[in-house]
Amino acid sequence: MRLDLYLKKTGVVRQRSVAKEICDAGAASVNGRPAKPGQSLRPGDRIDLRLARRALALRVLDIPHGNLAKRDVPRYVEVVSDTEIDPVG
Repeated sequence: MRLDLYLKKTGVVRQRSVAKEICDAGAASVNGRPAKPGQSLRPGDRIDLRLARRALALRVLDIPHGNLAKRDVPRYVEVVSDTEIDPVG
């Protein structure tokens, strides 16, 4: 599954276009390497995201097929760390 679609389906971001923008800005990496929105994911991959006010590290537990209910999300993604980043200025 594509990185941008995975982030959308698991609820990490609300829109696939936002996930694409994060990747295009260079704020996403998979297994320590910069990632594009179309990057293929496999179980066990680590996703690092640098967002406006936080840094997220996620682990892919499984690849969802179809839409997910909110209660099912923990079966597919594990939050390794969620760190708040101080705004500059």
